[in-house]
Amino acid sequence: MSFEPEVRTVAGTVRGTRHGAVAAFRGIPYAQPPVDALRFRAPVPALAWDGVRDAAAFGPPVPQPASPPDASDDWLTLNVWSPDLGATGLPVMVWIHGGAYLHGSSANPNHDGAVLAAEGAVVVSLNYRMGVEGFAHLAGAPDNRGILDQILALRWVQDNVAAFGGDPGNVTVFGQSAGAGSVAALLAMPAAAGLFRRAIVQSLPGTFFTTRLAADVSSAIASNVGAEPTAAGLARIPPSELVRVTQAVVRSLPRRVRTWGPMATTPTPFSPVVDGDTLPRAPWPALSDGTAPGVDLLVGHTRDEYRQLAARRGGEITDAQASATLDKLVPGGDAAYRAAYPDASPALLHELVNSDWLMRMPSIQLADARHDGGGRAWTYELRWGPGPDGASHGLDVLLVFGSIDVDALRATFGADVADQAADLSQVMRADWLRFATTGDPGWPRSAPPERFTRVYDAVATVQPYPEEASRRIWEKHMFDTQDLLLITS
Repeated sequence: MSFEPEVRTVAGTVRGTRHGAVAAFRGIPYAQPPVDALRFRAPVPALAWDGVRDAAAFGPPVPQPASPPDASDDWLTLNVWSPDLGATGLPVMVWIHGGAYLHGSSANPNHDGAVLAAEGAVVVSLNYRMGVEGFAHLAGAPDNRGILDQILALRWVQDNVAAFGGDPGNVTVFGQSAGAGSVAALLAMPAAAGLFRRAIVQSLPGTFFTTRLAADVSSAIASNVGAEPTAAGLARIPPSELVRVTQAVVRSLPRRVRTWGPMATTPTPFSPVVDGDTLPRAPWPALSDGTAPGVDLLVGHTRDEYRQLAARRGGEITDAQASATLDKLVPGGDAAYRAAYPDASPALLHELVNSDWLMRMPSIQLADARHDGGGRAWTYELRWGPGPDGASHGLDVLLVFGSIDVDALRATFGADVADQAADLSQVMRADWLRFATTGDPGWPRSAPPERFTRVYDAVATVQPYPEEASRRIWEKHMFDTQDLLLITS
């Protein structure tokens, strides 16, 4: 006779499922549903329950495009994978998914924590509010509600993870893309202090907003439903309707470059808001000044961050378009990039500068900021990638979680590529787990001038930072907040 695993949390007992040696618990509420009187408020801890709560299935997704129309509003749930419920002191890895601050879910099968957990860590993932619910700047509501959700989930980890075999004193928070932006914000948020010991930032977006820019975005969304951009004004609008009008604003982004600046070239109108309260400063100046002392940082990016987005947008890039983009994203960019990359086509120049400003340079500058503030930082770059997409945005996630489809790679690209993927997945996962366990991933720290970097290719190596040509272009253009460019009456 087999018995499903049960664990007593602070709020009540949960019954999970077992997958080989790993026990999985899904859909555990860490906060009350953020609806009705709790809508647009900071999250409130989940209520206790009697008896045993079934934790076999993931919780429902936060409202987003393609959400089921009849989904439950119990969005704020988390999941735990443990290799040994009787253990003590296992490292804890808390995953924050990406998705442009608009979409995503901890139920994504590519983010299943079982493979990571089987190698010796307690893995936690979570849902958090996105879009208007989580990131719109609204009078009468705290900013960065989605990240406040993450903070409450991290407090849940502190209170409960020991019951799953984990060490609450050895928590690593890691995330990619918008999840990386969230982790970087957590480093700079006073309310998150002491909740984690290490951070892994994968493909950090360079977009953090002033309240003025965020307020203009909220006004554009609210005007589509005839409401004031306030918590009270939008409380009467169903979340599904706000998702719909947000998508209309997303489609209008290219027309808003004059007011919203480079942010309007991205696929989202949301980012963390530097409001002086929940988030006092953007992460780069905050870390430079020594914020979050003692938190070790592993940060990096893929080589070809923008390639898939460029392919989706389609169309040939002319020389004039490339020049305009280069100068728009970095002062003097046209001359600087053409000198640094003399053989690059207009399409490649366009891709390079977008990769740099959106993900690559924000990531390396965060490592530099951690170093300047007296902390420890390590860097990586993923250069391996099959087919025309290359080392694309998000490929590192599949490798770390062991969810890359090796069989599909074998069928499409052959045995050598499939074997490279399997080997690289194991290497990256071991490095992430080593960092989470010891605080040192196993290669030299990133520090000027070499900035030694773990480069994941068919064979993983350590070498000076590979994108030095781009780094030199950007070294005088430090990332901070993005503001409204032009205020119209």
